[in-house]
Amino acid sequence: QVQLVESGGGLVQPGGSLRLSCAASGFTLDYYAIGWFRQAPGKEREGVSCISSSDGRTYYANSVKGRFTISRGNAKNTVYLQMNSLKPEDTAVYYCAASTVCRYGMDYWGKGTLVTVSS
Repeated sequence: QVQLVESGGGLVQPGGSLRLSCAASGFTLDYYAIGWFRQAPGKEREGVSCISSSDGRTYYANSVKGRFTISRGNAKNTVYLQMNSLKPEDTAVYYCAASTVCRYGMDYWGKGTLVTVSS
């Protein structure tokens, strides 16, 4: 059974850092593009970052560029999102998703992990 599980969310002060993990079971993440999305209360889900499967190219939303880094872990079947210089507006439920290419309509989704940036 295909499954994605996010972890690493929590409460952090503005300016702090968190690293989110996306672990897969039932399939190999290396063969898929992996995206991170987020949804804040009362807002639509938005794409945050994505890493392609073919050439490892990475993509970032303008709002997180220079602060967030997506990477594939040395441990198989894990993708990370390193989030630095966090701002209150980064507060959201963060989801990882997998598909053949980076796109908004990904094929497989995790259930999300909550990130709260507040003092």
